[in-house]
Amino acid sequence: MIGLAAPLIFTALGGVFSERTGVVNIGLEGLMVIGAFTGIVFNLTFADVFGAATPWIAVLVAMVAGTIFSLLHAVASITFRADQTVSGVAINLLAVGLTLFLVKKLYGKGQTDMVTENFDRVDVKFLSDIPIIGKIFFSNGYYISYIAIVLAVVVWYIIFKTPFGLRIRAVGEHPMAADTMGVNVAKIRYAGVLLSGAFAGIGGAVHAMTVSNEFSHSTINGQGFMAIAAMIFGKWHPLGAMGAALFFGLAQSLSIVGASLPFFKDIPSVYLLIAPYVLTIIALTGFIGRADAPKASGLPYIKGKR
Repeated sequence: MIGLAAPLIFTALGGVFSERTGVVNIGLEGLMVIGAFTGIVFNLTFADVFGAATPWIAVLVAMVAGTIFSLLHAVASITFRADQTVSGVAINLLAVGLTLFLVKKLYGKGQTDMVTENFDRVDVKFLSDIPIIGKIFFSNGYYISYIAIVLAVVVWYIIFKTPFGLRIRAVGEHPMAADTMGVNVAKIRYAGVLLSGAFAGIGGAVHAMTVSNEFSHSTINGQGFMAIAAMIFGKWHPLGAMGAALFFGLAQSLSIVGASLPFFKDIPSVYLLIAPYVLTIIALTGFIGRADAPKASGLPYIKGKR
């Protein structure tokens, strides 16, 4: 559950940054694709150079790639005031088409080779010794997964306890009021979108190097949209998004290990495979109650106009 939730947590946190500044980012799926592609290609190319450190460096490179690619969405939606949903969809289509083209050019086939350097599975010292809970949550996991959870707390602190976070929330709720107080609305929105690209790039790379270990057209198959759902399910709150991502991670884990569990082994595998997406729809339509996005979300800001 935690391993599958980590990419969703990273990406959902990126979505929180973007939408809290008032920019809808449907392009998180495409940004994850860019991160997955960059991370896998870097891993395959430099595994002999960096050895065991390769996956960690690959994540940083994917973060940079996601940031750069998200600049397209920022320029279109903030500078040129294009429809943010259309821009996000364009990012998704461009990312998939571009990466598949490059994969065929680099590897001569529709997918990359399997990576040889992976994140090591570890037992967290002391915590894994806790009876019952330690074996479930802190044994045979990835450090990067626990970093995702810690990072959710850090993002919560930044957004709700720092001046930068106050500016983010002000721009997302009432950009004109923020502008009159001397806040550069465009600058804050650019920061939010670029941060969303960085986090989504990390999420894509982590998913590719912990789940599929290669890149193809199906490596990121709806993960970005599930991260958006986690962000909405969590009501645009970092800790809520993390909790929702853990829930969706649990749903995905059932499709993998369900056949070995007493109750789920009698359920046809096809139902377990679609369970994460069905639970996503049910969660968003029936159990989150009233979820209000930031008031300026999706609305371009023109200086001097409400």
